[in-house]
Amino acid sequence: MGQESPLLSIQHISKEFYGNVVLHDVCFDLKAGEILGLVGENGAGKTTLMRILFGMPVIADTGGYKGAICIGGEEVHFSNPFDALDAGIGMVHQEFSLIPGFTTTENIVLNRESMKASLLNEVFGDRMSILDRADMRKRAESAIDKLGIKLDPDMLISEMPVGHKQFTEIAREINREKTRILVLDEPTAVLTESEAEVLLKALRHLAELGIAIIFISHRLHEVIEVADRIVVLRDGIAVKDTPAKDVSVRDIASWMVGRTVAAERANDISGKQFGDEILKVEHLWVDMPGETVRDVNFSIRKGEIFGIGGLAGQGKLGIPNGIMGLFPGGGSVQLHGKTVALNEPRLALEMGMSFVSEDRRGVGLLLDESLEWNIAFTAMQIQGRFLRPVLGGLFKLRDEEGMRVITDEYVKALDIKCTSPKQKAKELSGGNQQKVCLAKAFAVRPDLLFVSEPTRGIDVGAKRLVLDTLNRYNKDYGTTIVMVSSELEELRSICDRVAIVDEGRIAGILPPHAELAEFGLLMAGERSAAAKEAVDA
Repeated sequence: MGQESPLLSIQHISKEFYGNVVLHDVCFDLKAGEILGLVGENGAGKTTLMRILFGMPVIADTGGYKGAICIGGEEVHFSNPFDALDAGIGMVHQEFSLIPGFTTTENIVLNRESMKASLLNEVFGDRMSILDRADMRKRAESAIDKLGIKLDPDMLISEMPVGHKQFTEIAREINREKTRILVLDEPTAVLTESEAEVLLKALRHLAELGIAIIFISHRLHEVIEVADRIVVLRDGIAVKDTPAKDVSVRDIASWMVGRTVAAERANDISGKQFGDEILKVEHLWVDMPGETVRDVNFSIRKGEIFGIGGLAGQGKLGIPNGIMGLFPGGGSVQLHGKTVALNEPRLALEMGMSFVSEDRRGVGLLLDESLEWNIAFTAMQIQGRFLRPVLGGLFKLRDEEGMRVITDEYVKALDIKCTSPKQKAKELSGGNQQKVCLAKAFAVRPDLLFVSEPTRGIDVGAKRLVLDTLNRYNKDYGTTIVMVSSELEELRSICDRVAIVDEGRIAGILPPHAELAEFGLLMAGERSAAAKEAVDA
């Protein structure tokens, strides 16, 4: 890299946020063309640090920060994200900020549209210019080509699979002429392994063009693969700043959590006993944009942890969303031998099923409400719990004490980092919001629990905690769990069987200890003999 002066310098940054000290004296530099891997457990301060760098209003609104940010040797003060964009900083956030009704092209060139003169320009001036759609498309295609991916420039964002939305976000930042620092917050969290490989290759190419990149990820093997240097945050402090060469995943995980992380092993299912059939699905179809389910058949026994995996856009996310009635569906679903009325979310809940959605902000949480309200709400609404009868049952009041007790229980069990049970859900980090979604589902005490991408955007320590919690509820309470995940190793570590979805159908079902090659065949649309036997069983 040479001894050139840093493009970006983070100097002694400290920040208090909602009563918590989330950053303390953080320092590091970033050179042009360098990729820096920024890692840390959930709540370590990564996202807050990037919000400071990007001039997000929430920082100023909560008292500002201490320390200095220098770009090109000069200290900068951003009062809003537009200042950061003008300084050449591009950022792709954990949650998408695309306009669903716009096309890929329109989102990529948003607020920087190409214009051309019309006949009215000579009379009314430049304000009568019209969109130069041909040039806009050309610019969008150029940004897409830089990423080395396939995106339809004319597809509406609302019709895209989630992985393509992520690529569109990144292409939009690349399209900005001034961009010289690119910040990516969990860019591969929603991508399959093959999509992630394409993205990492694209990042290396961008670095070769001189763009400095801050890569935030919980997929530690990707950080090692793509980063030149790694900075580790723990409890708001930069505990490690080291070249990525010769660093192992185990090293980073230990620095992040401050303790030795045990090796992952496939779930031991020997001797585990299951009850009668609890769920039977036949010829299920679901019309979920980007995750269409065409004809899915499977059955699950009481007490089982059943995994559903597969590549993005093949339909795995559509299965729980369809069964729980969030998207139009048809076919036959039976719970305990009773028909589940599809397209009726409340009836699905009343029958004893619960769902942790992959869309925690859109579906999972009441962002402006307290943790107590979030965790107790579904149990109160569907089961009438946390309500006290008054005047002989004439009317009911909320059981505030009961809500507080159960919230305290789950805050402790799931290690939810918060200031109090009264804190609003929107004030938590993404990983802690995901834990609240799990707590909300557990509070219903369901017979059958669907969890979609339960560890998306969660750090290595919290990820293990969430998986262990799912395992514990399965064993201690007999909760049957259907877990949908893009992380094959997670499915293999906790599930009793793993189904792979391909083109809206189940290509096969395998035991967790099956060879990785067997899973690879199913993802490629090849149904092996071993998978066929498992399905038939």
